[in-house]
Amino acid sequence: MPAWQRGRLAVERMLESGELETVEPSLPTAERLLAAATAHIALAGKGVDEDPDGAFQLGYDAARKSCAALLAVQGLRATTHGGHVAVQEAVRDQFAGPNGMPVFGRLSRLRRQRNATEYPDPDSPTVTAEDAVACLAVAGEMLDAARRLVESGQLGRWA
Repeated sequence: MPAWQRGRLAVERMLESGELETVEPSLPTAERLLAAATAHIALAGKGVDEDPDGAFQLGYDAARKSCAALLAVQGLRATTHGGHVAVQEAVRDQFAGPNGMPVFGRLSRLRRQRNATEYPDPDSPTVTAEDAVACLAVAGEMLDAARRLVESGQLGRWA
């Protein structure tokens, strides 16, 4: 299978800088991440009114794990140096751009909003139930898009 080309320069830069590392490509790992994302969305949907912050956190984690599943199929993984930002950038640059799936470009906003609730300052807005519902909708779209890409067979080992 030919190597994925879109976003190649960005991924190569992240590999060189140590934000990403290569690992053995793993469809079972991708499937485990997608299953976890599915469970997070289902659980979060039950607690939106009681705990909007918690529901938002689970929604963000579902979105991030959906993205990490794409990298797992390619044999790529974020390092502790790259963290969540590396997942966000690698997936955005490969899959969100022109002729891609725009939903992957939305992880950055979710991450920033999640960080504002996780590490609040006096000016940080409170997450509302509406924010959590919107986050879960994006996470669901991202999960569906990631699942379609994984099942398409278009992704192979990063080379």
